[in-house]
Amino acid sequence: MLDINVSKRLGQFELEINTQIPSQNVTALFGLSGSGKSTLINLISGLLNPDQGYIKLNGNILADCQKGIFLPPEKRHIGYVFQDGRLFPHYSVEGNLRYGMKNSTSNLKSAVQFEQIIQLLGIAPLLKRYPISLSGGEKQRVAIGRALLSQPEILLMDEPLSALDLPRKQELLAYLNQLTQQIAIPILYVTHSLDELTALAKNVVLIEKGKVLLCDEVNKVISDPLFAQWKK
Repeated sequence: MLDINVSKRLGQFELEINTQIPSQNVTALFGLSGSGKSTLINLISGLLNPDQGYIKLNGNILADCQKGIFLPPEKRHIGYVFQDGRLFPHYSVEGNLRYGMKNSTSNLKSAVQFEQIIQLLGIAPLLKRYPISLSGGEKQRVAIGRALLSQPEILLMDEPLSALDLPRKQELLAYLNQLTQQIAIPILYVTHSLDELTALAKNVVLIEKGKVLLCDEVNKVISDPLFAQWKK
């Protein structure tokens, strides 16, 4: 369970979020550009610190302003997939993937997981290549694999399809569908695409102007009169 009760001001924009993210399935952070989705995910990851409030993951404090606790990103046990992949250009695909395994405590478990992840994401043929030679969709699959191999407690995905053309989006969406059905790690998925929301997510947090407008299962939110009004 991800328990969030925070506020953060950035210039004229103020984020005030009080919600809980379940510890299973895919939850989408959904809203228009500028609504605060990426700000929230950066607070969760530790790239930003809140001005007030706290964030807890499975009962463990990630940030607590009152107690002065702000864990650095590398100690939060969180996987993060950015919009542009952010692979290490001087490492091969295999090198990037194994970088995600560097803090693993079990060599056998990591080896088994490595094989499972590369097969699931269809990246076994790419292992010896370097990021410069990969398509946008291939880079994102490698970035997802690297994040998963760090054995995170939750996976954050910040609009991973936004930089791709339509064929690459459809290709990666198919892999994401497989991924969400076969891994047990909860995923927090940022998007402003209704197609991605309905294809991938079980739950949704609808954010408007830095505040939670609706939070429930996807089918309940999209049938809510408030959602229909919001779409207009």
